[in-house]
Amino acid sequence: MLDRRFIRDNPEAVKAAVRVKGIDLDVDELLSLDQSSRELQRELDEAQTWRKAFAREFSKADEETRAKLKADHEERDQHLKDVRDQLGQVNDALQALLLRTPMIPWTGSPVGPDDSANVTIKVWGEKPAFDFAVKDHVELLEHRGWAEFARARKVAGERAYALMGDMVLLERALLSYALDYLISAGSTVISVPVMVREDALVGTGQFPMHREETYALPADDLYLAGTAEVALVGLHSGEILDAKALPIRYAGISPCFRREAGSAGRDVRGLLRVHQFEKVEQFIICAADDEESDRWHAELLGAAEHLLQGLELHYEVVECATGDMGVGKYRMNDVNTWFPSLGRFRETHSCSSLHDWQARRASVRYRDNRRNG
Repeated sequence: MLDRRFIRDNPEAVKAAVRVKGIDLDVDELLSLDQSSRELQRELDEAQTWRKAFAREFSKADEETRAKLKADHEERDQHLKDVRDQLGQVNDALQALLLRTPMIPWTGSPVGPDDSANVTIKVWGEKPAFDFAVKDHVELLEHRGWAEFARARKVAGERAYALMGDMVLLERALLSYALDYLISAGSTVISVPVMVREDALVGTGQFPMHREETYALPADDLYLAGTAEVALVGLHSGEILDAKALPIRYAGISPCFRREAGSAGRDVRGLLRVHQFEKVEQFIICAADDEESDRWHAELLGAAEHLLQGLELHYEVVECATGDMGVGKYRMNDVNTWFPSLGRFRETHSCSSLHDWQARRASVRYRDNRRNG
């Protein structure tokens, strides 16, 4: 989320971010609640100060004075309770709006409502040429006996699949290929929980905006994460890190679960938009410095490109538009790989910077003793 003081000092920038990202948020209402919260907090502080002074005065007063003070105390005590209740209600409403407040996007991001406004900034390799009709991945998998789709749907419904034989080994090899490279580049490999608490989803920004896309386990008050990022942020929530430990670099691996709500009828064939899949996630916590963040963004993007180039796959890098990048993103690049059977690029990788937006939500901080002395 954004700092409340930043929002107060830069209301027009926040309104612009709300507009270009297509967020349903009334910034003026947020500012009004923030003002009410600060006023009520001052009133509460004053009432609590009076209460402490009253305790000292009451202990020294005679019986007649105590009777008068007690009557005044009961009235003020009720006022204190009323102010505390009002402040709680205002802060709850304010917090709900703060959780929906978007990150200010990078000035170089294309402005547009969705991925149709994305801009290609790099193309690598050449489209493969074939002198025969190209089969899509479903035909290849079924012809080779490498996947079961119809039988998997009997077990798990639509968008389900079961890999078999050499395809299982290929999937394992690709995951190891990615992990091996990220480890060699300095990342710590980590296998994370996929069942997570609501706080972890709020901390990363999946909630409240994308609740409908998440599988819930109500009996256990848990959810199935759609990305290892949820757990990787949550691991350090509420912590004060030592600046000397930064950057923290993870290569997270986990199954991922996504309901794909709102995608009915889209990409229903094969493995393009499924409910469960395995993924390797690059994740970095770095110092709160724009230039350093930019360097790590380039590093993450470079790693994704390195992996595709090693596989000799034709791809493009796009600068994502404001309406496509999501509420918490400062900058986002998608890497789209060429699908010969479709005759077009499809997203296979994504790289994002969020600056302090997630850190504030998850209360991840660091202490730089070097600057303090």
